[in-house]
Amino acid sequence: MEPLGAPELMSLEQYARERPAFRARVLQHKSARQLAVGPNVTWSFEDRLTIQYQVQEMLRIERIFEPQGIAEELAAYNPLIPDGSNWKATVMLEFPQPEERARELARLKEIEHACWMQVDGHERIIAVADEDLPRSSEDKTAAVHFMRFELTAAMVAALRAGAALGAGIDHPGYRHSVVVPAATRQALLADLR
Repeated sequence: MEPLGAPELMSLEQYARERPAFRARVLQHKSARQLAVGPNVTWSFEDRLTIQYQVQEMLRIERIFEPQGIAEELAAYNPLIPDGSNWKATVMLEFPQPEERARELARLKEIEHACWMQVDGHERIIAVADEDLPRSSEDKTAAVHFMRFELTAAMVAALRAGAALGAGIDHPGYRHSVVVPAATRQALLADLR
């Protein structure tokens, strides 16, 4: 997928007018791109539309309209758009109570390196996590991580031929795996060339 450019973005005024309809469209689009991996972790797979929404929201919230500011937002978010041979996901560890969250994030250190996807008949694809900056410390992991899953041409061909897709986390404190539902698998297939 091509990176987003400033000409593709709406001005703040246009976005204010079109935001309700655009937001509804993006939320509908995102619903097929989310995957619960166990009870406390959600993977949201990004693409050009989800990233455009994120950039538009940041521009709106921060009231950014100068070309330099827009360029900085695009530079920050464009790396999250898949490039045809991978999937990119925002991974959220969700614990609603602050005390539980603090305890679990400390217990789940390094969980970002235990995430995987697997095309049936192929080896697991271990996530490349947090390339932009480290999101964990010696004491705890972060609640949000950014992951990339690189596929081989043989994996892409197998998916196109109907191979099943699995995903999971293999951390000593959090072991869960799922079969990727058909709608999500179809949405992810569209990200590959």
